[in-house]
Amino acid sequence: MEPKSNLPKINFTFARIIFFSLLILAATFSAGYLVGFKGYQGVLAEFPKVTITRELPAEMKDLDFSLFWRVWDTINSSYYDKTKVIPAQMVYGAIEGLVSALGDPYTVFLPPDKNKVVQEDLQGSFDGIGIQIGFKGNQLAVIAPLPNSPAEKAGVKAGDYIVGIKDVQKGIERGTVGISITDAVQAIRGSAGTVVTLSLLREGVEELIVVDVTRQSIEVPSVSLSFIGEGESVAHIKLLKFGGETEAEWEKAIVEILTKPNVKGIILDLRNNPGGYLQGAVDIASEFIKNGQVVVIEARGDAQNEYKVEKLGRFLNTPIVVLVNQGSASASEILAGALRDDRKIELIGETTFGKGTIQEPQQVDGGAGLHITIAKWLTPGGFWVNEKGLTPDIEIKDNPETGEDEQLQKALESLNF
Repeated sequence: MEPKSNLPKINFTFARIIFFSLLILAATFSAGYLVGFKGYQGVLAEFPKVTITRELPAEMKDLDFSLFWRVWDTINSSYYDKTKVIPAQMVYGAIEGLVSALGDPYTVFLPPDKNKVVQEDLQGSFDGIGIQIGFKGNQLAVIAPLPNSPAEKAGVKAGDYIVGIKDVQKGIERGTVGISITDAVQAIRGSAGTVVTLSLLREGVEELIVVDVTRQSIEVPSVSLSFIGEGESVAHIKLLKFGGETEAEWEKAIVEILTKPNVKGIILDLRNNPGGYLQGAVDIASEFIKNGQVVVIEARGDAQNEYKVEKLGRFLNTPIVVLVNQGSASASEILAGALRDDRKIELIGETTFGKGTIQEPQQVDGGAGLHITIAKWLTPGGFWVNEKGLTPDIEIKDNPETGEDEQLQKALESLNF
């Protein structure tokens, strides 16, 4: 039974609730991408019985599939190892090739074994190394390592390009040219205590960086709250993802802020937040925006859907600044863009990741899944972040050698009280 969803109705039907990936499909936090379809659950199954027909529907009569069937028949009749000629696997492989022909790394077909990964994405607990991955152009890249994760401790940084993956126990040693998100996740993910070796390229570093990362069990909260500044008058809210538990954790943090009498301002920290549920971004934006658009969705053709403020916010007049970096992606970019466009709230830090497309998960036969890009999104001001990101109003990089959080200090100064 699928878990019950409490998402309110939005412009798409319930079966088509939008999600973002790193995703992240933005971020199986063991190594990857985030799916934001609340209540979605795939089922791992054995290969189903396959029915193969060579009859084409009427609208495809002009297509010539003779080459496909000639190769199919040749494999069946001539391949030397009959044990490897498994029709179901061949069908899945053909479908994966069909989808990959679109050239969109976020549109993928998932056979049952890969589709199982989706179920863990937003549950917040799994074994892995603790990175979110995505694509910069066509190159696999680190969106962000999770705080205190094995990847962060091993020196993996947001923006690193992953050019090689090696796992001796799995017998994997491969480059990442042409790799899909799901294949990368499966290669990097593994049981706690095992080791994966990543080969990385980093801007400003000429030599290849090779790191061994030991996987471990990871618990990932959505929201972290602390009070900083003079007299603890500033609420520092770290929003690490937009997941299934984010709403409850956010509400708990807000109640704590509201019951603390001397809070004068808020720093909303979206650094290394790879995204998640679109609805989560809309809900949190509504805490700070009185009315108007949060995001504009452009679907196929000229169709547009606007997601507007849906509730009375509790911090409509509270001074606020937003921290971002190159690990801020997807739904966190939606939130940051909405706050800047509507309330002219300053963004402080580094240019964000730049993921401006929307994926929808669909379950297909036998426990397989299809994640398909169905739209792009724009900020209320009409900006498309894809591969460009949001440029901060105050650009500042942290210097890891100082041991200080320069971006956070700058955010405190910018509140001006």
